[in-house]
Amino acid sequence: MPNTSSLPAHTPRHYRYYDLIMAAFVCILLCSNLIGAAKQTYITLPWIGTLTVGAGVLFFPISYFFGDILTEVYGYARDRRVVWAGFVALLFASLMAMIIVHLPPAHNAFMATFQGQLEGVFDNAWRIAVASIVAYWCGSFSNSIVLAKMKVATNGQWLWMRTIGSTAVGELIDSLLFYALAFYGVWTTHDLVQIALLEYTLKTLWEILATPLTYWLVNRLKAAEKEDYFDRDTPFTPFSLDV
Repeated sequence: MPNTSSLPAHTPRHYRYYDLIMAAFVCILLCSNLIGAAKQTYITLPWIGTLTVGAGVLFFPISYFFGDILTEVYGYARDRRVVWAGFVALLFASLMAMIIVHLPPAHNAFMATFQGQLEGVFDNAWRIAVASIVAYWCGSFSNSIVLAKMKVATNGQWLWMRTIGSTAVGELIDSLLFYALAFYGVWTTHDLVQIALLEYTLKTLWEILATPLTYWLVNRLKAAEKEDYFDRDTPFTPFSLDV
């Protein structure tokens, strides 16, 4: 597989699917944090019974799936741009939600009901947004850095170990920060600890089960983009948009 990491830094590259993956990543990030994060639901597992989980667990791990693919194919620096794009999008969506909720509603019967529903869904958005931004920022960059460094250390071997290992680190940081910041004092401590640990386990399991799909998609992208980036000389600071 061609490796373009040795190309001069000023050499422009055009990728066919990079922008599409970025858009998918940002979409999943916004939806999973603003729609599903605050809702508690339950699942019933064999031999374990019924467990309470946050509804966002069904979709949020997909963002880490795309994060792994971005780092593996395009390198840490280009994934860093995607992380910042998601950060700005989440910040704007949270600000928009806060402003709309606090705008005075029109004086009619529909808005008398709808304002309360809107507040019920989005009035805690500021706290969820702060928790999401902090947890997402720390978790996503940890995931990307670990995967990139493991790729260099293993010379590109054992993709399964790199994706699962980096996700385990990133999701642990994300889950601990998010639930502590978003729901401490809102949910009971029992529910908070149970949901955080359970969701961390489920998110990591999701990555394990998605491994065959990861291999297929990574191989297809590497062939289509003619890219298999190794971050041998990449500065790993998160505070940059350089590629």
